[in-house]
Amino acid sequence: MSLAGKTLFITGASRGIGLAIGLRAARDGANIVIAAKTAEPHKKLPGTIYSAAEEVEQAGGKALPLVVDVREPDSVNAAVEAAVARFGGIDICVNNASAIQLTGTLATDIRRYDLMHQVNARGTFIVSRACIPYLKQAANPHVLMLSPPLDMSPRWFGNHVAYTMAKYGMSMCVLGMAEEFKDDGIAFNALWPRTGIATAAIEFALAGGEGMKHCRTPDIIADAAHAIFCKPARACTGNFFIDDVLLYEEGERDFDKYRVDPTKDLMPDFFVPADCALPPGVSMGAKA
Repeated sequence: MSLAGKTLFITGASRGIGLAIGLRAARDGANIVIAAKTAEPHKKLPGTIYSAAEEVEQAGGKALPLVVDVREPDSVNAAVEAAVARFGGIDICVNNASAIQLTGTLATDIRRYDLMHQVNARGTFIVSRACIPYLKQAANPHVLMLSPPLDMSPRWFGNHVAYTMAKYGMSMCVLGMAEEFKDDGIAFNALWPRTGIATAAIEFALAGGEGMKHCRTPDIIADAAHAIFCKPARACTGNFFIDDVLLYEEGERDFDKYRVDPTKDLMPDFFVPADCALPPGVSMGAKA
């Protein structure tokens, strides 16, 4: 299937995973609503909503860059209305915007706690809620959260309970909304990477430039998201997908193309359940 003519409302799409998902859909000829906060260049982080829009247009799609704060319902509602006015509706909603801080309880400032919950869990709820009336009118409507499986192992909570709660809040929206809106035919799914993904969050907040070499590129998430969007919504909802497992099931066999540096071991991401095995023939180890 193709996403030609489909309209995607993507939060946090000025860079990283959100932009990669938009560019993959743009190659099909999709309309991409770039809903993000960055209107002016950041001193450390690459990309703005306007540079992202240029990339989308160059990839073959149509772009609508909008300054959006997912924490503010008025901002989100105005952006959704602008998207509908421009493109006639919304077919796919991607909740990608996220805030992260991997600190324990005593080291987590309450303002940072609030930010993570407002952007991740609350923002996902606000954006989904605003898009649902239009998704009900779409032919094959999908909502995708970039959030992890709900694995209640203490190992995912002990070191950064505030962040885990905020990300799991996004996943709980998947669980609840998939059930609530199944009769409307709207698919709600989550997608999560097995490995670190080479984004600004990895480079500046977690592992630095060297850490980037142990990651896969955002293209693996973009390809997996595209595969989800092409599935019949009524038959594909309430799932918590891991990127390489999904793509293997879709027929992909070349996972080395997603490595930033094939000579480096891949860095595992958080929240991947212990029983989620690698696809046959896929390795986390360095390539000779």
